[in-house]
Amino acid sequence: MFSITNPFDLTILSDYQYITDSQAIQIIDINQKTFIQWKGQTVAERLKFIKNLIFALTNNKETLARQCTAEMGKPHKQAVAEVEKCRLLCEYYIDNAEQFLAPKTIKTDASESYVTYEPLGVILGVMPWNFPYWQVFRFAIPSVIAGNTVAVKHASNVAGCAIMIEKLFKEAGFPDGAYKNLLISGKQVEKVIENPIIKAVSLTGSEKAGASVAATAAKGIKKSVLELGGSNAFIILEDADIDKSAETAVTARMQNTGQSCIAAKRFLVHESLFDAFTKKFKERVEALKIGSPMDEDTYIGPLARIDLAEEVEKQVEESVKMGAKIITGGNRNNAFYEPTILTDVTTDMPVFKEEVFGPVAPVMPFSTFEEAVELSNATEFGLGVTVFTENIEAIKDKLHLFNEGAVFINALVKSDPALPFGGVKKSGFGRELAENGIKEFVNVKTVYIK
Repeated sequence: MFSITNPFDLTILSDYQYITDSQAIQIIDINQKTFIQWKGQTVAERLKFIKNLIFALTNNKETLARQCTAEMGKPHKQAVAEVEKCRLLCEYYIDNAEQFLAPKTIKTDASESYVTYEPLGVILGVMPWNFPYWQVFRFAIPSVIAGNTVAVKHASNVAGCAIMIEKLFKEAGFPDGAYKNLLISGKQVEKVIENPIIKAVSLTGSEKAGASVAATAAKGIKKSVLELGGSNAFIILEDADIDKSAETAVTARMQNTGQSCIAAKRFLVHESLFDAFTKKFKERVEALKIGSPMDEDTYIGPLARIDLAEEVEKQVEESVKMGAKIITGGNRNNAFYEPTILTDVTTDMPVFKEEVFGPVAPVMPFSTFEEAVELSNATEFGLGVTVFTENIEAIKDKLHLFNEGAVFINALVKSDPALPFGGVKKSGFGRELAENGIKEFVNVKTVYIK
């Protein structure tokens, strides 16, 4: 038995009981039986269900958003936007999936040769709490369109959101077993991966969880896709537009109360702009409304759990002991942690070398582009980087210097259905979204006819 606590007012929302291992097996068996039928449908036939899912999302948008806000504290307006983004993902694949999965003719010495993209079977998704709908949709939608069926182990603190997602698929008319929710604990995941019915696994979460899941999958020679942490640099070059960069920096760091793997987490500013940028950044951060996540004008809500806020507090306090200076924020109240900016930061401090999953922004100066690249790459993660400059052409041939999965120029790093998403180093491997994402869990089959 476990309880879900509202991080805003600390009230108990619901009590749940994890299912047993034998119950999990029964659910996965249903996934497998449905797969036999589901894989035989054409992509066009599967997309009809995705169209129905869009209607279900639209009809339940407010209920979904409120559940998300209650369980993990996401400001209501941002929760609504998350649901809408799931709709955009569905629309993207409706427009493009048939083309992505169509057989590709390859010219060889054969009379006919081509490649087909066939589903693997039942795919396990292990999903996090910070974007409880979007993270699941970007895994599940391309997987089921490709002909797989999915079982999802969601984060326990958003169990209500997890249940609602399964209800959406049922409302859309998907056959039972196309999408199944597994209300299991983290300790039960290993046995599920080891089940021979499970053909692959996708995890979005922590480095520790990713390493464990990937190791278990590897033992069974099963494919895994890992989308793990990030410590993205936000670089402001000497010729950057300060107002635009400061405005974007607030969103890049503070949206979802800083609880995003692709959030900007280290701000590197050319020394000639450092004071001016820091002042503008500070003014904008201090103007953010902190309060009840159900208020429409609230931008900063509580972190998802008190222990998460305590961890952020610890990282900041340790950095201050090492010499960092807080120029705004720095206080915690239960699950709330104030938007915080630090200066006098060095590379050995927790706020620089660790992923800080909360509204904390360390700001550091640099003198040359080469130094900015070195600081940006001085992390175990490699998810994305933002560079602000007015001379785009001058740095295009230098973007290869960044050890990242993505480089965004004059924009915050974001996930877009049309762009491959994923990282390198300890940010994981594999890609979600776009054509790459829909082909992660397929058998790329070569056909050669002499």
